[in-house]
Amino acid sequence: MGAFHRLNLLHFTLSLVVIAVNGHNITAILEGFPDYSVYNSFLTQTKLADEINTRETITCLVLNNGAMSALTSKHPLSVVKNILSLHVLLDYYDPQKLHKISDGTTLTTTLYQTTGNAPGHLGFVNITDLQGGKVGFGSAIPGSKLDSSYTKSVKQIPYNISILEISAPIIAPGILTAPAPSSSGVNITGLLEKAGCKTFASLLTSSGVLKTYESALDKGLTVFAPSDEAFKAEGVPDLSKLTNAEQVSLLEYHALPDYKPKGTLKTTKDPISTLATNGAGKYDLTVTTAGDSVTLHTGVGPSRVAEAVFDSPPVAIFTVDNVLLPSELFGKSPSPAPAPEPVSSPSPTPSLSPSPSPMSEAPSPLAASPPAPPTGTPVGSPADSPAGSSENS
Repeated sequence: MGAFHRLNLLHFTLSLVVIAVNGHNITAILEGFPDYSVYNSFLTQTKLADEINTRETITCLVLNNGAMSALTSKHPLSVVKNILSLHVLLDYYDPQKLHKISDGTTLTTTLYQTTGNAPGHLGFVNITDLQGGKVGFGSAIPGSKLDSSYTKSVKQIPYNISILEISAPIIAPGILTAPAPSSSGVNITGLLEKAGCKTFASLLTSSGVLKTYESALDKGLTVFAPSDEAFKAEGVPDLSKLTNAEQVSLLEYHALPDYKPKGTLKTTKDPISTLATNGAGKYDLTVTTAGDSVTLHTGVGPSRVAEAVFDSPPVAIFTVDNVLLPSELFGKSPSPAPAPEPVSSPSPTPSLSPSPSPMSEAPSPLAASPPAPPTGTPVGSPADSPAGSSENS
């Protein structure tokens, strides 16, 4: 028994080690480096920190307080978020790898590319080894200059996260001049209609809930809009039979009273309140994730978060695959019927009479297990570090 307990303890300890190796918290790491306090603060304000923490392999190109102050003093938060997301590389680059790039130059994908707002090569960064210990960074748009360069290493957790300081912001053509809509100027119904959610937009207008949405814009709003096809799907109740109050609750259930981009949703563990929430456990949503997929659960059925229609702090609008049906209005989903138990043969009893023929066993239904998500392996392995690198873990 002692050996069994020791084996369990060893397994538990190894599990903790795996969690420690694979997990990271960008804001917690940068708290130990005061030179990047402004950069760290804006990762929190823009919610980019949540997205960074959900990625298994990532490189953050950080800017010191002087470079960040010059950037943030000239541009609104929505533009700052776009620029900073261009500094988050979806691959692992440590100082050694920077100097061993094939052919001396490469284009790498950034977090900005995943937003859907980066046509062409706008969401890519050009990394070029300029020899002599210098590495340049710039936009991947043809003709762009390498206006930034590698300064020093800040922190690495191989091959999970790498933090490198660069000399200046990477500015892609057009990223500064892109319109930065204020929250008060967001046309909710216009965005919904353009995204194929005309039925939902019409219901918001006719019920008066649109005004509730608009009044929440300045403090923060996240909308989950069912597509027109979702309202036609089999199993959707006849919403015309709802009272006016019930219809208002249903529509308010499709919005959150704060800004939660997809990265933040992926880190959410507890139930989240909606605009319809009026008490503990009432009109809440729960969230599950699988890879980059986010699913909302109402107690009646799930709905996958499909596409981002609009994402600019403090407002996010997503389309969802299904109408969100709160259990407070439509009841909880029925529990699945229990699997039939196998019918066993009766126990034989001492008797001179012949034993009864055995009864056949009822087959036990087997639930198909979903395939395990693929795990990515970062490209490249570390070699000798160049001179000038300060800290590596």
